[in-house]
Amino acid sequence: MSIEHGASAPIVTLPVAAPAAASPLIERLVSAHGAQWLTADTVADWAAAGGDRIILLAGDPVRFPEALDVAVVLPELLVQFPRRFRIGVATREDEDAIARRYGSIRWPALVFVRDGQYVTTLSGMLDWDVYVERVGLALTMPTSRAPTVGIPVRNAGAGSESSCH
Repeated sequence: MSIEHGASAPIVTLPVAAPAAASPLIERLVSAHGAQWLTADTVADWAAAGGDRIILLAGDPVRFPEALDVAVVLPELLVQFPRRFRIGVATREDEDAIARRYGSIRWPALVFVRDGQYVTTLSGMLDWDVYVERVGLALTMPTSRAPTVGIPVRNAGAGSESSCH
């Protein structure tokens, strides 16, 4: 158990057990680099605990092998931006729900939140220089509304007999 101090009362976060199917590289983020496993039930409190935070949505490493590359890059970003952010790792069981919460539709993805509010998302594996640039920008961006993931809106333009009023 850990206690994190935010702007108001301390928030107690209970550890989430490591998922059985976690890749060793992703598990290493938790065991060696201070990341925390996140579930759909814990992500909101963790994100609201204060400061800049990055949620790793890794996806299935077999389908998205870039996820393992991102897991290797994250500790290097911690070194590049010392004490600027904390890392959370969505459990495989809950990553779809967490992705929907923050409007992410690609894997792997790094979702940036600050003081519980959405900032931005970086998707896929990027070159090192691009990561450094975009993470630096994300850490200075204002919070915003998370993109909405849901029902696509159909254009009722030419060739369509239906319209929306």
